[in-house]
Amino acid sequence: MDKRRDAVTIGLDFGTLSVRALCVRVSDGEELGAATVPYEHGVMDAVLCAPSGEIPLPPNWALQSPQDYLEALSAVIPAALKTAGVSPEQVIGVGVDFTTCTLLPTRADGSPLCLEAEFENEPNAWVKLWKHHGAQRFADRLNEIAAERGEDWLVRYGGRVSSEWMFPKIMETLEEAPAVYEAADVFLDAADWIVWRLTGNLTRNSCIAGYKALWCGGYPSKEFFRALDPRLGNVVSEKLPGPVVPVGTRAGVLDEAGAALTGLCPGTAVSAGHTDAHVAAPALKIAEPGRMMALVGTSTTLLVSSEKYVPVPGVCGIVKDGILPGLWGYEAGLGCVGDAFGWFADNCLSPALLDEARERGLAPVALLTEKIGAMEPGECGVMALNWWNGNRNPLGDGDLSGMFVGMNLTTTPVDMFRALVEATAFGTRLIIENLREHGVAVDEFMASGGIPRKAPSIMQIYADVLGMDVRIAGTKEGPARGSAVYAALAAGADTGGYDTLSEAASHMGTDPIRTYTPDMARHTVYDALYRDYLTLIDYFGRGGNDIMKRLLNLKRKTVHGRS
Repeated sequence: MDKRRDAVTIGLDFGTLSVRALCVRVSDGEELGAATVPYEHGVMDAVLCAPSGEIPLPPNWALQSPQDYLEALSAVIPAALKTAGVSPEQVIGVGVDFTTCTLLPTRADGSPLCLEAEFENEPNAWVKLWKHHGAQRFADRLNEIAAERGEDWLVRYGGRVSSEWMFPKIMETLEEAPAVYEAADVFLDAADWIVWRLTGNLTRNSCIAGYKALWCGGYPSKEFFRALDPRLGNVVSEKLPGPVVPVGTRAGVLDEAGAALTGLCPGTAVSAGHTDAHVAAPALKIAEPGRMMALVGTSTTLLVSSEKYVPVPGVCGIVKDGILPGLWGYEAGLGCVGDAFGWFADNCLSPALLDEARERGLAPVALLTEKIGAMEPGECGVMALNWWNGNRNPLGDGDLSGMFVGMNLTTTPVDMFRALVEATAFGTRLIIENLREHGVAVDEFMASGGIPRKAPSIMQIYADVLGMDVRIAGTKEGPARGSAVYAALAAGADTGGYDTLSEAASHMGTDPIRTYTPDMARHTVYDALYRDYLTLIDYFGRGGNDIMKRLLNLKRKTVHGRS
């Protein structure tokens, strides 16, 4: 009897605003059904919605509620099963991926501190979302001290640790809310916390630990942490319990509480947690070095593997086995893409464009995306810097902000939107060229996510800017499908899954569905515009003019003074 014939795995993709559950048939990768449930409180970046009322937040903060994750999880799996026509008994494994580093402090049993009356009004007790940049000054301190001490692991992170990562966020908590730090038995990423809730086992996955928590087969030394702050000397032994386990391994099985939470059967295999972007590689059948995978969504994560290790400045991380087994995985990315497009559509459209969108039954961002497709490079007369959520790479500075250059009285919202899209393409090109210049091959570009599948004008701009083909993944569910692949690996062949990642990917992965080929005449125009983009990068991002930071500091003082 073929155990795989009716076997199904579920990929859980916890995004910035919602969780997605995808049911995938193990034998052939057929997507049987899916469901999405939004988080009740979304992203809290202006005020913390505490039980006692709204509490104003400083600039560059981004918090979430762990209770939102659990409530969404309890609703999304039954909904996905119903849509797919799948019974809980058919499900042999569950995989979990998450935006990262999304950090929370808990008690020893995993209960979040923010759900206790003592800490419910303290912002530092809540989940700090990946795009929380309030810890930039602590990242600056960490980078300065690591460089002064000559810490050899720093080169693995491009020479600069981001404010989005674990230890700057922990440092921020220690400095601003020491009572929270003392009460926390555990600091961990949300992906590992969800796996803990499902299985009762506290584990940390090697992908997130490697890329976001300075884990290179071990954490930095006690001496380094003491140099950051004497109180951090024992942060690893006291605050980071749990083994670091390889991705693709079984973290445990659903215990009674996990089964009750999900509606699945006790004993169902649960894979180790994973990062939302990295997990998509097997879903896209990416198994060779030099093939870049771009997960384009609210932000963009760019991933490529190499057979050899070479240091590259200005990347997020270089981790052995970080993306594919046996290869060095390089991660870089843009901190704001779809988020910026959405912001612009929500705030910057003219009444005429809003009326047209309503009359045609289009979302405003869809109307803008359509209109920019009829424009040529340089036609808008505007250039932008895509730093609406800071610069992740290559500058690693969350205190930078966005801008437009070249506007006049004839500039339209469509012109501005085209410039904003081009800026994200320029930022992507900058990362690719940085990798190539330092010896990492980028021979192919594969885009995954909602934007690549539904915005042809944007993908053609990317192809023209990059001067290379842009292939579109055969699934819009890259992370969720990848998590389902890893769930089949965690389940193993004995229960209807697979024993190797390559075998699981070959059966459950997808091929590209479309390729955008660059127009080389447009590429020539973009070459000139790109040089101007680099000039802006140097001037506003590398110390030529720190006006962005001065404005942010003034805003911080004003907001604090008012609150």
